[in-house]
Order: sequence, then C-alpha cells, then structure tokens
Amino acid sequence: MYQYNDFDRAFVYERVAEFRDQVERRIAGALTEAEFLPLRLRNGLYLQLHAYMYRIAIPYGTLNARKLRQLAMIADRWDRGYGHFTTRTNIQFNWPKLRDVPDMQQALADVEMHSIQTSGNCIRNVTADHFAGAAVDEIEDPRITAELIRQWSTDHPEFHWLGRKFKIGISAAKHDRAVIRSHDIGLRLYRNEAGEVGFEVMVGGGLGRTPMIAKTVREFLPREDLLPYLEAILRTYNLLGRRDNKWKARLKILVHEAGIDTVRAHVEEAFKERRATMGPVRPEILETIAAAFAPPAFEPARDVPPLVGAGLRSWVDTNVTDHKVPHYAIVSVSLKPIGGTPGDCTSDQMRLLADLAEEYAHDEIRISHEQNVILPHVPRRHLPAIYARLKEAGLATANIGLISDIIACPGMDYCSLATARSIPIAQQIAVAFADLDQQRDIGPLKIKISGCINACGHHHVGHIGILGLDRAGVENYQITLGGDGSENAAISEKMGPGFAYDEVVPAVERLISAYLDLRTEPGETFLETYRRVGMEPFKTALYEEARSDAA
Repeated sequence: MYQYNDFDRAFVYERVAEFRDQVERRIAGALTEAEFLPLRLRNGLYLQLHAYMYRIAIPYGTLNARKLRQLAMIADRWDRGYGHFTTRTNIQFNWPKLRDVPDMQQALADVEMHSIQTSGNCIRNVTADHFAGAAVDEIEDPRITAELIRQWSTDHPEFHWLGRKFKIGISAAKHDRAVIRSHDIGLRLYRNEAGEVGFEVMVGGGLGRTPMIAKTVREFLPREDLLPYLEAILRTYNLLGRRDNKWKARLKILVHEAGIDTVRAHVEEAFKERRATMGPVRPEILETIAAAFAPPAFEPARDVPPLVGAGLRSWVDTNVTDHKVPHYAIVSVSLKPIGGTPGDCTSDQMRLLADLAEEYAHDEIRISHEQNVILPHVPRRHLPAIYARLKEAGLATANIGLISDIIACPGMDYCSLATARSIPIAQQIAVAFADLDQQRDIGPLKIKISGCINACGHHHVGHIGILGLDRAGVENYQITLGGDGSENAAISEKMGPGFAYDEVVPAVERLISAYLDLRTEPGETFLETYRRVGMEPFKTALYEEARSDAA
C-alpha cells in the first residue's frame, strides 16, 4: 500500500486548515452558500435532502486496518454509527454537521486519507480491479498505474475546473472487474504480441442520461507514455468539449458529436507536444510506486481444515475466489444482507473487518464498485475461522454475484437529486428471493438500481436495470435488460412502459420466471439466455402476464 511522503502529508494538512477557515467563515455568515458551494464540493461535501453528506476517497479501493478503524471512529463520533460504500469505492457519511467536517478531515489526515476530488468538476477517484494484486488472470497489479495517475491528477492546475466530472478506470486482467468501458478514460493493461506491456486506451464512456460505451482511441500505448497521453486527452476535452450545456459537457458527448477519428487526431497531435514537453514517465518513479505494492510475504502451504457445515460450504462456493497463490483465496464479504441497505457498514462491522484483515489477511482490505468488501490475501486454512466471525456479525451472506447482491444508489431516502427510492426496492427484491438455494439455481445475475437519470446505481450495465423516475409526482420505474459491465460491455435496452413502486418486485419475479423457462440448461446464465433469445420473450412475459394478472 502506498504511504504518504512529506509532501503528501503537508499537502493534506494544509488542505484541512484551508477548509477549516472556509467553514468558519460560512458559519459566521462571511461566505454565502453560493460562495461556499464550490469550496465544499472541492472537499467532498454535499448538501443532501436532510443533512450534509461527506464523501471520503478510498483510492483504487484500498484500505488497511488502521484506516478502516479510523472510519469506524468517525462514524461513531461525528455521524450515526455507519458508513455507506459507493460504486466509486469511496465511503460516504450521511449525517455530519458542518462544524464537525474539518475535525473529520483532520482525523482522516492522521491516517493518510482525505476527501479531495471526490466531487466537483475534476478528475475523480481512480478505480481499479477490486481483486488487484491477487487475481489469477492479471498481468500485474493495476493499482501501480492507478497510484501514478492519482499523484499526477491531484490538484492538477490545468484540469482543476473541467466542464464536468471526469472518471478513469483501470484493469490489468483478462476479465474486466473495473467496468472500464463506462469511464471517460478506460485503461486496459496488457501484453502485446511483442511481449511489451502497455495500454489499450478507451475514451468516451459514461452512464447517466446519455449512456455510452467507451471507444478505443489507441490500441497500444507504451506504459512510459501514459501521463503525456492522458494530458493530451484531457487537453483535447478541455479545449473542445462543450460548456454551453452541463448535460453535454462530458467527454462522451465530444466523442459522439465529433467522432472517434476526429478526437483521435486531436489527441495524437496534442500527445506529440505533451511528450516533447513532459517526456516519458521515468522508470524510477514507476519502480518507487511499484515497491509500495509489493505482494505480502505469503506463508507456506499448510493443511486446510475440512469445510464442515452447509453454511460454510455455501459461503466458500459463492464468496470465495481463487488466488494467484494456490493455497490462498480472495474473500468477498457481502454488504447485502437480505433486507439490508446495499453498501452500508456499521462501525462495529468495520472494526471486525479490520481485525480479520490484521489477523488473517496480511492487513489488506479492498472496497469493490459493487459495494462489497474484499479480503484479497487469505490463507485457505483460515476460511472457517473467518466465516464464523463474519456470521456472528451478520456479514456472512453467501450471495456474491447472485440476485440479492444488488447495487443501489442512496436514492430519494438521502439524495437531493433523486426522483425515486432505490434502497427499498433493493430490499424488497432481496427479500422476495431470500432463499439462497433459489438464488444459486438462478445463477449469476446483476441487478442495479438508480433513483434518477444520473445513474449512480449503474443500472445501464445491469443484467436487469431499474431506473426510478418521477411521473407527475408519482414514482415510476423503468426496467432495462441486457446490460453488461465486463469486457463485453453493453448498455441495457429499455423494455417498455414503467411500473409503479409496488409493481416492481412482481415484474422482476416475472422476468426471472421467464428466464428459468427459457434457459436451455441450468448452467446458462440470465445474460446468456437474453443474448440468445432477445428481448421479445421477456417483454411478453413482463407485460402480457401483467395484463393477465390485472384482469
């Protein structure tokens, strides 16, 4: 894990002092809310429906026990005893008081954390594969690149006030677990036919009201050219991107309107200038960063105790993934208990996870964009002990990747932008499919729910996507099918008219029933079935059966 140097510490503490002064002036009335707005957004502070919301950066989703315990302390001291992990691997506190936020920032700085660039029109938290450093199919740890970009992008003077927010995602594995094609810039680290390691660079992805899959702007970019190439993309976007309409100010709109070939020409021209000025990334910089992500000292193979009990066996089958070291495993801890709020984690649960990481997992923790917690390096001999303690804390739900492992934004329960509720819909679907044997029979299925068109719940890339809207003051939910956030990325297709709040769960039940009838064998997934048969059989089941039930 990267550790702060003297510059990092000074920078973060200076930022705390600066924001403390701004908060004091706001409370005293020397700053109006309009004047305070851009200042608080630069520090991750939003004003939501009922209170402020404070968003804290977890760069590329990586934590250790010390940091997680500090987040637990913050939750207890200045919030309501829990935090909410987001689809950008950050954590949000939903109930802070304005006067306490500088103290929260101070507590974060004490453990090398901050909230810089978690909001506003800037380069946001860089995300990566949540199995980074442990995945069997990766060629190297993508967090090395993510940290390089974090250092380059933090407080970058030219890109500090972009037309809109800007997101970068990185994957270094055969299977894309970072949804890189939904980002403004997606980077796929791979080895070309000559054996060289470099990047496929994709641009123009994004969800929201205009969902688009990123297009490849460079098939292969040598790794030493990454920063000047990123600067060329950002400069092209900054100069040519629209600023007359905030809804059309994203890079994806520029790519769509100008075309990828035109954008590529501008980027390549800018790259020549930036590379001549900046030069390539120096090897010693990459070596220093890479050293911070050296793998832990893996213990030698030892006897693994038998998996006694159906609950443990089910949990291992569902929540445990193979590790690049055969006698190790990757443990995914579900934050989706049946009927719970997706992504919420209490302070006591945070402390338990910190303890488990220290005792059993080389003090490493990851947050996934799917709102779960990962212990990436676990000797398999410890799996029974970990399961037992997770079960006692309500964290042993064996549903990773199944129908109740739902991504959901906070929706209208918290968010001032939301037009419908997300959390209750997720809870009701999970309860309707609470039986884990039934979930395993249904198989891998990603349901994603957003409470407005900003799509923070990533519904566009859900196998089943649910979008909550306001129709004349009444909640109405659109259902989409066929989305995919993997290397085979696809935007889901709208099925037809939306459903009332109390009709959503029956609608999902009809879709699942149709899938079970349509699949050719138990191993055929929902997405595979949809791609084989298309929309029409599902549409028939959804709407004709609904009319039949109503009659």
